[in-house]
Amino acid sequence: MLNSKSILITGGTGSFGQKFIEMILDRYNPSRVIIYSRDEFKQDMVRKKFMSKLTKEQQSKLRFFIGDVRDKERLYRAFKGVDYIIHAAAMKQVPACEYNPFEAIKTNIHGAQNVVDAALDCGVKKVVALSTDKAVNPINLYGGTKLVSDKLFISANAYSGEKGTIFSVVRYGNVAGSRGSVIPFFKELIEKGENELPITDFRMTRFWITLEEGVELVFKALEESKGGETYISKIPSFKITDLAKAMLPGCNLKEVGIREGEKLHEVMVTKDDSRMTYEYKKHYIVYPHFDWWNSEGFFSEGGQSIEDGFEYNSETNEEWLSVEELRELLSQLDMIPFIDDKNKE
Repeated sequence: MLNSKSILITGGTGSFGQKFIEMILDRYNPSRVIIYSRDEFKQDMVRKKFMSKLTKEQQSKLRFFIGDVRDKERLYRAFKGVDYIIHAAAMKQVPACEYNPFEAIKTNIHGAQNVVDAALDCGVKKVVALSTDKAVNPINLYGGTKLVSDKLFISANAYSGEKGTIFSVVRYGNVAGSRGSVIPFFKELIEKGENELPITDFRMTRFWITLEEGVELVFKALEESKGGETYISKIPSFKITDLAKAMLPGCNLKEVGIREGEKLHEVMVTKDDSRMTYEYKKHYIVYPHFDWWNSEGFFSEGGQSIEDGFEYNSETNEEWLSVEELRELLSQLDMIPFIDDKNKE
């Protein structure tokens, strides 16, 4: 499907972008992969990383475009001749968004609209936008901006017509080992010789998803989306206290209090969304619920509608990871080098 195609990823120097580059070049033979982001230093670091381990043919397929999703003119230039777009660029740090709300809106909302407009006008075939559990029942500005972004991408299908650009969304929570997440935070403390790990709330639970699983879900969306779907992986849950015990056996745990804008549990599918959600072997799909959406022949094969009132919540999930299983998964974790932890794209 992606062979001989031109693919662009916004915010492509982040953890997801690096894994996406690695997997798409390993599995497919695209004509080019464009990494579009605003930080020249991070682009240079990613370029050096991949140039040292790719074949010359693979190296020739990589393109690095400096640009910001806030700049619509630059997006129009970058999107010309592009078949598929993965939109990963965003301000993602909750405290940074709270302290800089206007900037978060410019990037996460206005930037999303710019991507939609440019993709429609440039004739891009498909766009997959990355979302977050924080967009579900949001309690912080980051989640609020991502909720609006999701709505923009889903509703964009009404503008594209029957043969125009197809827009879909992929939603997951914090990726295990990605920069800014709890695993590298604990790892840093352990490497400093700390015997006590801080836990914001002992009741806290999260979903476990790896970068590879996140990229696989994007591949699925690119392959089968027809417009307006939200894809969510079926993944196990874990307790943050068990993660700490897996990383530092015998450690002391200190409850430090939940931070502003932080949730106790991750929710991927709300009870209200359940009416339009179908369950598949390895994932869920929330289908759009609009007058313009024609459901005839639209649903992906092999799924069944879930019970009304169902909620996909990390606290009530049926699959859980034990301390031993977490320790095994941590040993297999391929953590992306941290280029810049302060300003995610």
